[in-house]
Parts: sequence; C-alpha cells; structure tokens
Amino acid sequence: MGKRGKHGRRGNGEGTIYERANGTYAATFTLAGGKRRTLYAKTYKEAQEKLKRALYEQQQGMLVTAPQQTVAQYLTDWLEHSQKQSVRPRTYERYEEIARLHIIPALGRHKLHQLSAQHVQAFYTQKLEAGLSALTVISFHNLLHKALDTAVRWSLVARNVCDAVSPPRRQRFEVKPLTLEQVQRLLAAAEGHRLAALFKLALATGMRRGELLGLKWQDIDLAKGTVQVRRVLSRIPSRLPGKGYAEAEPKTQRSRRTIVIAPFALTALEEHRARQLGEKERAGAAWQEHDFVFCTPLGTHLNPTRDMLDLLKVFLKRAGLPDIRFHDLRHSSATLLLSLGVHPKVVQEILGHSQISMTLDIYSHVLPGMHQDAMARLNAAIAVGGPGEGGAQDGQGKALQ
Repeated sequence: MGKRGKHGRRGNGEGTIYERANGTYAATFTLAGGKRRTLYAKTYKEAQEKLKRALYEQQQGMLVTAPQQTVAQYLTDWLEHSQKQSVRPRTYERYEEIARLHIIPALGRHKLHQLSAQHVQAFYTQKLEAGLSALTVISFHNLLHKALDTAVRWSLVARNVCDAVSPPRRQRFEVKPLTLEQVQRLLAAAEGHRLAALFKLALATGMRRGELLGLKWQDIDLAKGTVQVRRVLSRIPSRLPGKGYAEAEPKTQRSRRTIVIAPFALTALEEHRARQLGEKERAGAAWQEHDFVFCTPLGTHLNPTRDMLDLLKVFLKRAGLPDIRFHDLRHSSATLLLSLGVHPKVVQEILGHSQISMTLDIYSHVLPGMHQDAMARLNAAIAVGGPGEGGAQDGQGKALQ
C-alpha cells in the first residue's frame, strides 16, 4: 500500500489510503455488498495498520458490515482491538465485565446503527430500579459513550446516541476520615508490628494502596526524607495472559510525584529497613530480592487484601475504631492536612490529583471549618477598636485612622 500525496493510492486493489486536507489520513475499502468503509488515522502508518487489520478481519469473516453489526458484536470487537492494548489491564477487565454482564445482555441484540437514545435511557432506568447505585450506572454510561464515540469516528454510526441521554445524577461520596485522635489510636495499635511503617507512611503521604505495594527502596531517599511515586503494583486480570501481579505506570502523570516524608514516618522507615535486613539474613537462599519496601518475610510482594486490608481491620478492632476501607487512610491524611491549614494546592500535589478542583470537591467537608478559621484570623488581624485594643496598625506600629 504505497503513499502518494493527498490523492493516495490503491494498495494491491484492496484499499485506498489518502491524506486529508487537515493533514490526517483516511483508508477506504469495500465491504461485502459493495458498501465502502472509511477508517481515519493521524498518520499514514496508522492508517496502513488499520486498513491491514480490517482487510484481514474481512477475509476471516470477522468484520461485519455496519447495517448487520449488532451492539454485542461491535462492543466485543471494540474491546479486543481498540481497548485491550491501550488501557491498563485492570481497566480493561472492568470494561469487559461491564459490557459482558450489563450492556450486552440488555442492548446487545440491537443493530448498532439502530440503537436509540430511548433504548439506552430505558437500560439506565432498569439498572437503577434493580438496585444499582447511580455511580455504577454512570460507569455504564461512560463506557458506552466511549465505545460509541469510536463507532462515530469509524463511520459505523452517524452520531453518538449517548449524547441525547441523561445519565443519573452523580451522588456525592461522603468521606468519613479518621480524626487526629483516632489516627493516633490506630498507629498505637499497629506499633511493634513488622508492617507498622506501612500504615505510618500511608497516613503521612496519602499514597494509594497500589503505590505502597509497588514502592521500592530505590524510590526513597532517607537522607533527604523524600519518596518518589514511580509505579504501582496491580493484579493481572484473570482473562489476560499471565497471573499474579505486575508493575505498571502510576494512574496519571500527576500521580508520578515526589513527597516529603513527615519525620515520624521517616523514623519508622529507618527502623523498618533495619528489621527487613534482619529478615533477609534469616531467610538466606529463600529470599527473593525485588527491592520492595513492604514485602513478605521472603521478599515477595504483599497481598493487598490479606496483608494490608485485613491487617488494617485487625488494628482498627484493637483500637476500638469504626471499620473503614484502606483507601480511607488516604482520605484521613488529606483531611488532616487541610484541617491543619495546609494549602489545598499543596494537598493536591501530595495526593497526585490531576486537578485542584478534584481535591476541593472530595474534601469540601473540611472547607467550612477552614472558612471559620480564616475569618477568625482576619478578625484578629483587623480587630475593631483603638490602638490600645489591638486595632489595625501601619508598618511603624502606629494606629491607622
């Protein structure tokens, strides 16, 4: 399939690739029945690959023409060829489960080009009436919308019907963080355990569970008192090749961050390091070196449920505290920082949120108290009264008139 300027060229009689006026490329070929199909790409090479794959699928009988293709057939193909290699394994697994368990059983029988907003709206209503949360149904909407956006780009449908649908209103998640006194009780309950430093670091930095799982000693500078979040350890979905856990990039570019470690957590890490070296010596040849900061007595990665969540629940029960999720340690860290007057922008950077609006939205429950404290400080600075009553003064200590 050669390339020839903006007019393109037919490759071996099988398809045509040409450059569009906006600098992108289009690949066209003929489906069974004489209907032409056009694929769009940013580069010539990408267009070439798309055309090659489409022609192969057509030869294998896997490519269904738009008028015949059902929603089920399209979603299956979209997940396999468009998403499997472009999203995280855990994300792909979640997409596949949503499609297989929810969208396809309800909408899969419809022809793709005949799917209507009414069909989709009824699907959302059905799921809400079945007891699913608004947040869960919104995740269905987001996936279907994303899939249909691709269908529009591939010229399989003229428009995305999800644009005409009203998904349920997002319910505000109520964060229930631990108070300062509760945090102190939790850490006291964990004191002396071989993983006590994990919980201290979680509360000091707000790191996510996967980030703590994937943390290595090479990421920590004990001299400078900093930790770099460079990777996460996540489970490989059962439907993908391989098993167990694999290292992956952090959630977003913002998630790759450097955090200054509070002294209490830094001291705990130093003690943890000494303890771990003792375990390594005792393990001898059985030790598996992965450089994990938090690991089993043999050096392998922790189990996020058994070694982290279940252990947290043991400490909570021992401290007489309410049951919480491991992720609530992150919320507790952020809430404490904000309540102590740390600027939200700094908290955003510590947590690795992509936008400060996300930080403010999640932790809006802290803001009223911050407002009251701000007004108290302002009142103290600009108190009503004369010079002898703490009134406002100029730079030379003279009362302002």
